[in-house]
Amino acid sequence: MKFLYTLMAVVILFTGCKNEGKEAENNSSMEKNPYGEEKNVLEADSAAIDIHPISHATAVIDWGDHSFYIDPVGGAEAFEGQEKPDFILITDIHGDHMSVETLEGMDLDGVHIIAPQAVVDEMPEELKDIFRALENGATTRVLDFYIEAIPMYNLPEDEDSRHPKGRGNGYIVERNGQRLYIAGDTEDIPEMRELENIEIALIPMNMPYTMTVEDAADGVLAFAPDKVIPFHFRGQDGFADVEKFKKLVNEGNKDIEVELLEWYPNSEE
Repeated sequence: MKFLYTLMAVVILFTGCKNEGKEAENNSSMEKNPYGEEKNVLEADSAAIDIHPISHATAVIDWGDHSFYIDPVGGAEAFEGQEKPDFILITDIHGDHMSVETLEGMDLDGVHIIAPQAVVDEMPEELKDIFRALENGATTRVLDFYIEAIPMYNLPEDEDSRHPKGRGNGYIVERNGQRLYIAGDTEDIPEMRELENIEIALIPMNMPYTMTVEDAADGVLAFAPDKVIPFHFRGQDGFADVEKFKKLVNEGNKDIEVELLEWYPNSEE
């Protein structure tokens, strides 16, 4: 009988240790994947983002099997041979960003146009219906792209500013983890410095309209995109020194790729 009690005790102890081992194993598994099979993780988008400069601040973006335009100006003929856009982003009311004539010459059937309210207010009535007004901080979706309006403005803030806060939009365009930042006409503002996880950034640098090369480099180093592309760099005194910008950025962070594209094909620079 004594032998039987001893045998039962050993069996109970073994079973308890085995169950504790399973529980520990299950807990370890849950820590690695607490949401099990139901966790929804978006795979990073492997589609290439190809930026085709048209002029100054105007570009065509081919992103995988979709295309969109930034600030289309220069007449519809400037976009001959380009893919029809799925949507258009307009940043501000100035003539180097907004052109009613250019829009009227395009096939806009089925095209979404996102812009600040100040731009919508400048449109003729026959175009307003295809516009979607977006204020600073707001987000909208077109197809599988999420578009967030980011403030763009001059410093210091005052009522005589060429670009007062709240009138125009910069944009973050995001698709499955890839984030493209289009700064618009801005200076080295806190909202830009606080950005995170930007793959490509389009940054202006022309005085007195946006910021100096030095300020642009400081701002880029603060939020450290994977790649930065200078654009909108023709000012009152000619072209900003984008080579100096590249040097300053790479001296501060060698991991940031600086790509120089041809934004002024008809210039003698």
